[in-house]
Amino acid sequence: MSGTMSRARQIAETAFDKTQSQFLDRTRALREHDAELSERADKTRRLRMARLEREQAGKEISSLPSKRRANPV
Repeated sequence: MSGTMSRARQIAETAFDKTQSQFLDRTRALREHDAELSERADKTRRLRMARLEREQAGKEISSLPSKRRANPV
């Protein structure tokens, strides 16, 4: 085979490279988007758990009997 390509082959190769590049860019963008969604879901889960724990701790504290000091008069 010779080292030179026909004009039609060059156009086809260029078109293929462009299509392949677009596909790879789209795949990379989707992967990044999925990673962001996953990170956001993890953060939301952690924050929700922390809020629920704080609320539970607040309920436990409020349910404790209060200790009143006797005022010596």
